Amino acid sequence: MTTPPRPQVGQSILSLSTPLPLIDEVRLAANIARVQAYLDSHGLAFRPHIKTHKIPAIAKAQEAAGARGINCQKITEAEVFADAGFEDILITFNILGPEKRDRLKALNDRIASLKVVADSMVTVDGLSARFAGAKPLAVLVECDTGAGRCGVQDPAAAVALAQAIASADGLTFAGLLTYPKAHDEATVEAFFASAIASLKALGIPCPIVSHGGTPSLFSAHHVSSATEHRAGTYVYNDRAMARSGHCTLDDCAMQVLATVVARPTPGRAVLDAGSKALTSDLLGFSDYGLIVDYPDAVITGLSEEHGVVDLSRVTGPRPEIGDKVRIVPNHTCVVSNLFDVMTFHRDGVVTRVEDVAARGLVW
Repeated sequence: MTTPPRPQVGQSILSLSTPLPLIDEVRLAANIARVQAYLDSHGLAFRPHIKTHKIPAIAKAQEAAGARGINCQKITEAEVFADAGFEDILITFNILGPEKRDRLKALNDRIASLKVVADSMVTVDGLSARFAGAKPLAVLVECDTGAGRCGVQDPAAAVALAQAIASADGLTFAGLLTYPKAHDEATVEAFFASAIASLKALGIPCPIVSHGGTPSLFSAHHVSSATEHRAGTYVYNDRAMARSGHCTLDDCAMQVLATVVARPTPGRAVLDAGSKALTSDLLGFSDYGLIVDYPDAVITGLSEEHGVVDLSRVTGPRPEIGDKVRIVPNHTCVVSNLFDVMTFHRDGVVTRVEDVAARGLVW
């Protein structure tokens, strides 16, 4: 199979074959610096989530800026980053099944600090059975503080599970963790404070209190019990983050470059970027991304390889066949998982090309 040529350093981005995502080096660096400075100013450790970029070189830049460890969602992602030299990794997902636990043990044996989460005795019992007699595995209790995803439902349940972890063979209790509902720091703090007080009364240390998410990142300091924050999307940002108030469109480091391949009618254009380039995630929007140079154009629909654009609201010149356009995606994290490489540029000139090393890994 012939693979398409990789973009070359020094090329103009407008000479590149489309569709492909582009990362603005200046915006990327500014995003990393801005968030790290904020968390440093409030004495919070920062553990960035690699699910947004899946690229070791970016995680190293985050680490160089002051991040302490990384957050992964899959064992396979963690293995990629361990291969790249990362020694402090948190996997925020219930690990179930013997094949996963075997790989988890191998990973625990080879890096300095591996941590996972659990929100049930089923997960705890499975981990304990595999790690009994081996290098202990650090486990945090995952708490549902309002987001309605995984997690124990109240502080009493968190304390009970922490006790079980602390007494389980092969495990150590490492703390509490939540992926919170955005802009609800008071609820998160109340949950954590109650659980921590009960743990203290039982003589159980709670070294890590971890919360995170990009949408309300700049309110992280209102969770005063927290010791660390986790966020991923901030590194690139996207249209949803701009809508949430976390950033502006000028802070969005990722844009998808696409070509107009058809103009069937005066009011309609078709792009070579469909759901395999832009993602079908709406995230509450009614369209599939913002065309930077034509903000009044509306990407109304995606098939796999086509993006249909309504131009009826565009006043003045409209894009013609062969023109290239830049799109701010609704959800940048998914776009990263759709491409093998990420092309970086400065002022429209390619600076580097990085493999998306942890993409497409199922678990």
